[in-house]
Amino acid sequence: MDSHPFRTLSVALLGLGCVGLLVWYTLGESSSTKPIKVGVLHSLTGTMSTSERTVRDATLMAIDEINAKGGLLGRKIVPVVVDGKSDPKTFAAEAERLITAEKVSVIFGCWTSASRKTVRPILEQHNHLLFYPVQYEGLERSPNIAYTGAAPNQQILPAVNWCFQQLKARKFFLVGSDYVFPRTANAIIEAQVNALAGEVVGQEYILLGSDRVDAIVQKIVDAQPDVILNTINGDSNVAFFTALRRAGITSEHIPTMSFSLAESELQSMNSEGIAGDYAAWNYFQSVDRKENLAFVQRFKDKYGPNRVTDDPIEAGYFGVYLWAQAVEDAATDEVSAVRRNLPNQSFPAPQGIVSIDADNGHTWKTVRIGKILKDGQFEIVWTSGRPLRPIPYPIYRTPEQWDEFLNGLYRAWGNQWENPGI
Repeated sequence: MDSHPFRTLSVALLGLGCVGLLVWYTLGESSSTKPIKVGVLHSLTGTMSTSERTVRDATLMAIDEINAKGGLLGRKIVPVVVDGKSDPKTFAAEAERLITAEKVSVIFGCWTSASRKTVRPILEQHNHLLFYPVQYEGLERSPNIAYTGAAPNQQILPAVNWCFQQLKARKFFLVGSDYVFPRTANAIIEAQVNALAGEVVGQEYILLGSDRVDAIVQKIVDAQPDVILNTINGDSNVAFFTALRRAGITSEHIPTMSFSLAESELQSMNSEGIAGDYAAWNYFQSVDRKENLAFVQRFKDKYGPNRVTDDPIEAGYFGVYLWAQAVEDAATDEVSAVRRNLPNQSFPAPQGIVSIDADNGHTWKTVRIGKILKDGQFEIVWTSGRPLRPIPYPIYRTPEQWDEFLNGLYRAWGNQWENPGI
């Protein structure tokens, strides 16, 4: 036995070093292969479930595609799917749980602006990240939200101009659900109509999920507008269009331009009965691009031949890829690092090239207007031809004035973002 004290100490230290190296290697290997958890937060029940379930499906499809190619950074993406229940308070509670208990790296979700605005303070408190996939009223920018839906200048404003020019509309009737998106969208529309020397001849709202539309339809009959601009969300659209037709208002008589009615919603409606009306989006299933044809086929292969794609579905899908690219560029799923790599990410989406704007976190997108066909699809009748830079704050008021407008709605509804109906 070698009893030299220095040699004995050296061997002991070497042994400890090997143990430490083994521990370090084991922990490192565990960390590098640990799954990346992501939150998927949509309404699976309630009035918004028809719309939001489809976006959930598209989000999960994108995740499955990335996993099939080896995942991210050699790690599998594991979605944690939760139900917002068409209720902003539930969205807020689930967002908090996803961040603090589930430790997700990102959240994909929300539909209504009421749900997004309720979630936003939680994101900012935890310095986290949400990918929001739906067109909205604008008047917002947050470093903690990537907006993959349209800003007002990428949907609402071009649609009003189109109605003015192509439908020769001068009298506009505005109808919407009674929460922050329709109220704000209609304030923007009213300012634009006035600038065009047109006239808003009526402006009416119903509670989210309500089917009490007969009084509103009678006001439309009395006003005889040239066009109806519709910001009703969810299954209330079924009652609204049924009441319009019952009152004799057809697309030939008084056309409707909708901002929250897409292919998925038309599946639960009598599309033959509303054929000839219009919708404004950035994407339709009928977009003629090889990338879109392949996307539509993959969606049908996964979820069934009768399923359709639509704008929020596509935005939910490509949002996952934009996030994944930022993760790859950052070489980590750590939220702050991913957020730093989001600006100017681009992706060849089914609708065309989309890019995250470095200044405001919104997405450059092409605008399209579609005419509803009897089969529930859309004939694209107009397109901007190129992606438009997102402008969240329309020029009709200053950002400070718009913020005060929003704060007025919030206070009037008892410090929440939708009419509580009390």
